[in-house]
Amino acid sequence: MLKDTDGDGEEFMNEVATISRTSHVNIVTLLGFCLQGSKRALVYEYMPNGSLDKYTLGNNSEGDQNLSWDRLFDIVVGIARGLEYLHNGCNTPIVHFDIKPQNILLDQDFCPKISDFGLAKLCRQKQSKISIAGARGTVGYIAPEVFNRSYGAVSNKSDVYGYGMVVLEMVGARKQIDVSTDTSSKYFPQWLYENLDHCGATTCDVNSGATELVRKMTIVGLWCIQFRPTDRPSMSKVLEMLESNTTDLQLPPN
Repeated sequence: MLKDTDGDGEEFMNEVATISRTSHVNIVTLLGFCLQGSKRALVYEYMPNGSLDKYTLGNNSEGDQNLSWDRLFDIVVGIARGLEYLHNGCNTPIVHFDIKPQNILLDQDFCPKISDFGLAKLCRQKQSKISIAGARGTVGYIAPEVFNRSYGAVSNKSDVYGYGMVVLEMVGARKQIDVSTDTSSKYFPQWLYENLDHCGATTCDVNSGATELVRKMTIVGLWCIQFRPTDRPSMSKVLEMLESNTTDLQLPPN
């Protein structure tokens, strides 16, 4: 993937420096970069299936069928593993700050790879709070504390929030929920919370096994978007939840 950037080059150099520290199956591989005058480019490994938003927004331009629930669940787990690696597996922990479908690339086997580290921040070991100037990220996926510190300190839990929004968006898009009707007057995650049992059985292509995946993805997503970061699970805990039985999972407080 070739990415052009403009501005003073701060995001460009930040991305090069950050991604050069990573090596994980769920993190995109940087093959090279070019800096010539005001022109800058990053060259990533080729991702033939594009980015996740092609599927979460329900507008697959290639005309393919929707991804199966099993495949979507594998993508959810892969993103979680990538984030857990960034938070806990790197020599210097990394907070991405811009987790969204457009920044999740899919290889030929639909293995998800986190990309775009222009807003990422390196954290010193054992540093639980992060100091940043102003909000960063994409509206709709930015954690509340990034906008308003009264919700709590900015930390890797800010990535957890973005991850939760991505997961819930995947559930809504795959089930083709019409957010312009029943959900128009409600916050979409709140609608999912109130309709979880109904949501798991509303489409004819959802068998009992897939229903469990839908329920698990929804519960995990709802936990991840709790307003206060202290109420959100770590990415390590998220992986535990995804690997556990659905009957062991409880809905978060309303």
